[in-house]
Amino acid sequence: MNENPLKQRQSLTDRPAWKALSAHYTAIRNLHLRQLFAEDPHRGERLCAEAAGIYLNYAKNRITDETLRLLIQLADECELRQRIEAMFGGETINVTEKRAVLHTALRAPQGERIMVDGTDVVPEVHAVLNRMAAFAERVRDGRWKGFTGLPIRNIVNIGIGGSDLGPVMAYEALRHYSRRDLTVRFVSNIDGTDFAETTLDLDPAETLFIICSKTFTTLETLTNAHSARAWCIAKLGDEAAVARHFVAVSTNAEGVSRFGIDTANMFGFWDWVGGRYSMDSAIGLSTMLAIGPEGFREMLAGFHQMDVHFRRAPFSENLPVLMGLLTIWNTNFLEAPTVAVLPYDQYLNRFPAYLQQLTMESNGKGVTLDGKRIGYQTAPVYWGEPGTNGQHSFYQLIHQGTRLVPCDFIGFCQSLNPQGQHHDLLMANLFAQSEALAFGKPLEDVKTEGTPDWLAPHRVFEGNRPSNTLLVERLTPETLGMLVALYEHSVFTQGAIWDINPFDQWGVELGKVLAQRTTPELQSVEDPALTHDSSTNALIRRYRQLKTGRS
Repeated sequence: MNENPLKQRQSLTDRPAWKALSAHYTAIRNLHLRQLFAEDPHRGERLCAEAAGIYLNYAKNRITDETLRLLIQLADECELRQRIEAMFGGETINVTEKRAVLHTALRAPQGERIMVDGTDVVPEVHAVLNRMAAFAERVRDGRWKGFTGLPIRNIVNIGIGGSDLGPVMAYEALRHYSRRDLTVRFVSNIDGTDFAETTLDLDPAETLFIICSKTFTTLETLTNAHSARAWCIAKLGDEAAVARHFVAVSTNAEGVSRFGIDTANMFGFWDWVGGRYSMDSAIGLSTMLAIGPEGFREMLAGFHQMDVHFRRAPFSENLPVLMGLLTIWNTNFLEAPTVAVLPYDQYLNRFPAYLQQLTMESNGKGVTLDGKRIGYQTAPVYWGEPGTNGQHSFYQLIHQGTRLVPCDFIGFCQSLNPQGQHHDLLMANLFAQSEALAFGKPLEDVKTEGTPDWLAPHRVFEGNRPSNTLLVERLTPETLGMLVALYEHSVFTQGAIWDINPFDQWGVELGKVLAQRTTPELQSVEDPALTHDSSTNALIRRYRQLKTGRS
């Protein structure tokens, strides 16, 4: 008999701090940010925190000092500090999969000791990093040759989920530091168009594929990998070419070897690294090839700085804890269903998409750690676009719509590409948007401007829309690592409060299982006997008709 390894916990909504927060919300729900700032002229200087090169100003949230006190009390009641220590200590906190959660070990400096099942994992981490660095240098300096003797000019990463979103985001974010004579691309979608368009203008003699799949069985990744293999062999005329044009990030040596990849060119990682937490593992090989081993290690150092801050700083000064607790407040008490992440830097154009997996796959759960159905909201929907593009798209809804959308603004004080007044204009928009969201424009101000009565309601901005602003001096590999770790630990904080497991993802399994059942029905020569619901049966029949051109 399999016993539940988890002790019964007190329900979140029964905790004293939660009840106090509920009463507190009732008391301050009608407070406007205009009033809060008017009553406290120094609010903007007080409600801020800074660590590891990141400045967080959270004064434009609909909170008081009492709100913060109660949120921190809630964190204490939920044993957040103990949970942080359990994670960093290598305990099996991913209870449903019986695994430790140690992505923080991926960026631990040499000399630290982190034990998992009696083994110090830090030497293993650095052994893989050193192998990655040696390989990356060989590719970057031309010593690694393709099958025909030509150097590699194109890198194509094939993965999906955490094996794609992290590397894509990191490459785009750090493109300024990348080798411009290397073309780096990514294939993830099982739609054949993704592979076809990615490879359309590439020369296979100069192309290296990185196949990222821990088990080397992931359907989407292996389908694309076999297409890449066939494309390579068709162009180069010899199966032996595979060994010079493919490497793997995997733990399945047998599967990798069977594919034709030399296992000397297989880079591994561990069960205690979740996919969406893996961009700083061997999954980041494409990142290292693009920016070089030194740049990659700088990124790891940034991760580690935020790790140390999260583990050691008091909650009242702890950036990930503050952001996580503010998300709890906005989600569960202000009932905001989403969070908009708005980076005012074009290099971070894929950062919101990366955060979608990190946040929603982690905390999109409906039962507590002990399996009880949850009676409160968990993960909000994360979304966003880089500024100022979003201002001409969805900011209308954020400012005047009926939904409350808390925002995270991210800006850099120095541009990597100074162009006249561009950067000042960009940052002026960031500051103006957070100001407008907070304070709005009341009816009396609109009328004072001479606006006709019939038009005035349309020009009113209610304001009182919460936001955080994150300011960083400059976007570098190091600061990217800090930013990613900040959100990783904010997600952990939220999961600890909601009493859920942020490190499993059972919700992705059912659709995969049903797809395996459905694929043969789509490919069958004879009309299959369908036993799905009537809607799915009708869709399959229509697809089969149109696929074959039958009327």
